[in-house]
Amino acid sequence: MQYSVGVIELKSVAKGIQAADDALKSAGISLISAQPICPGKFELIITGELAQVNASMEKVRDTYTSYLIDSVLLGRIDPTVVKALLGAQPQAERGAIGTIETFSVASAILAADTAVKSAKVDILELRAARGVGGKGIVYFTGEVADVTAAVEAGSRYAKEQGLLVGSSVIGSPHEELWNYL
Repeated sequence: MQYSVGVIELKSVAKGIQAADDALKSAGISLISAQPICPGKFELIITGELAQVNASMEKVRDTYTSYLIDSVLLGRIDPTVVKALLGAQPQAERGAIGTIETFSVASAILAADTAVKSAKVDILELRAARGVGGKGIVYFTGEVADVTAAVEAGSRYAKEQGLLVGSSVIGSPHEELWNYL
């Protein structure tokens, strides 16, 4: 199955909750996230087949135009990115650690997708907006060369969009650091 992801940001929490309900009722999609984010905005992230995600997003955009901050439809997303958005963490071997930090949720998702398609890495976590001031952060692990290639590819995309906050690669992370990732 080809996964797609829709990201919608609204400037009202109350309308965001209502929009999430409308999105779920309009097409056969699944929620990845429907929550308030800093400062007082609402994030709605949905997944499913491209046509259904697009239909849900159109419904929300048409109904909540005056509350809409941004919306992005991301097609053909790697399934590991969707799993990471849903909170699944692989039982990956501990290797190098790579991090990409972006100014938006959509750019973090696309950076993660670009990264996993460019090198053999596992996503440790993909954090979207909550607890990071509306930013997106993705952590990878794998062999140093693969993590470096993945971080460079994902960072390049975000940088081209003007949305890269920063990135890093740690070739041999301290053992205690793993307890916090």
